[in-house]
Amino acid sequence: MLTPEGYKNRIIEKQLDEYIKSFGAVCIEGPKYCGKTWTARSRSESGAYLGNPENNFQTRTLAKLNPLLVLEGEKPHLLDEWQEVPELWDAVRFAVDQTGEKGQYILTGSATPNHKGILHSGTGRIGKIRMNTMSLFETGDSSGKISLMDMFNNGIVPVMTGEVDLRDLIYYVVRGGWPSDIGIDRATCGNTAKEYLKTIVDDDMFSTDGIKRDSKKVWSLIHSLGRNESTVVTNATIRKDISEKDDTSIDPDTIADYLSIFNRLFLIDDQPAFNPGLRSSRRVMKSVKRHFVDTSLAAAALGATQEMLLNDLNTFGFLFEALCEHDLKIYANKNGASLFHFRDEKGNEADAIIELPDGRWAAFEIKLGANQIDSAAAELIKIKDIMKKEGDNPPAFLCVICGMTNAAYQRPDGVIIVPITALKD
Repeated sequence: MLTPEGYKNRIIEKQLDEYIKSFGAVCIEGPKYCGKTWTARSRSESGAYLGNPENNFQTRTLAKLNPLLVLEGEKPHLLDEWQEVPELWDAVRFAVDQTGEKGQYILTGSATPNHKGILHSGTGRIGKIRMNTMSLFETGDSSGKISLMDMFNNGIVPVMTGEVDLRDLIYYVVRGGWPSDIGIDRATCGNTAKEYLKTIVDDDMFSTDGIKRDSKKVWSLIHSLGRNESTVVTNATIRKDISEKDDTSIDPDTIADYLSIFNRLFLIDDQPAFNPGLRSSRRVMKSVKRHFVDTSLAAAALGATQEMLLNDLNTFGFLFEALCEHDLKIYANKNGASLFHFRDEKGNEADAIIELPDGRWAAFEIKLGANQIDSAAAELIKIKDIMKKEGDNPPAFLCVICGMTNAAYQRPDGVIIVPITALKD
């Protein structure tokens, strides 16, 4: 294997191993710098790197001349940043069809290319996996004393989890989950995210489809997404926010276009609404909850430093919620589950919903301070009672994820309390 020295195991490896056995090729997608290449190398025997500048990008040139030339090598064979030569997708599909063998190729991509020139979806031949930046458990900042799946299957055993420093939580948010920034000095953390956003605006958007966009308007949208991190807002609300806060006029089609590009570049990762199938006339809101793909990007979009967030805990509360939901999604996906949020027309809401493939689901509220646990638990119990009254499938459990608490336990009312720094998959 080509496993790099110093590689840290990732939660996604379980799904990757399953897909290698199930498909002729596997494509790992996700934001730049999240660790796709290193994880792919840990499962590869050979590789071709399209972004390698050696000999004037010789590998990329060969791939453009004849894609089959870069498919040669011991299997599994890695094709890193395949989107640089989109024709490789069809070449891989064709090669897989020739033998029918599983686990021949692993592709990685940090952007979704235009479909022009790609003749086949790859269904049945190429399995897709979405990779995120690292969770706190993967970076070593969560003890992992409490398992998400244990809560679904066995409940919880009370345990002391250790004191949590508010400055540590702020550091985790501003640093983000970039593998290269694990252990980075607190005085310099956040620079990766700042440069990431600059690259998106200055280079990546144009590289994706060759269309030049108004950088001022792009930045205005990024700033607005930062102001609306972890909130449920429509494109119309974002447009109004940009007009009021940045004094910039931007039309609805432009916002839709920019958001589409952001999705293709894996910059944003919105959280869909949960529909429990209520049988009453109660209306469930369907708008997504807005998220950057990593909390450090939200902080960078706001221009927020660690000291600024320490002095503005209201803003930090939204970023802390994003941190928890980022990790919950990773832990959920490990188990084939999906992450949602819930809100109905009467204002009843849950910050996060995790639904398992078997239909079981759990509701979560996320709070920074332990003094907010009682109100959060009451809100969750209210939602559970609504579900029971309406004849719908009630949650398997209720959980408050808290920042500033030193224990994991179950309250007399049944609500589980878990520090985010003690959670794992």
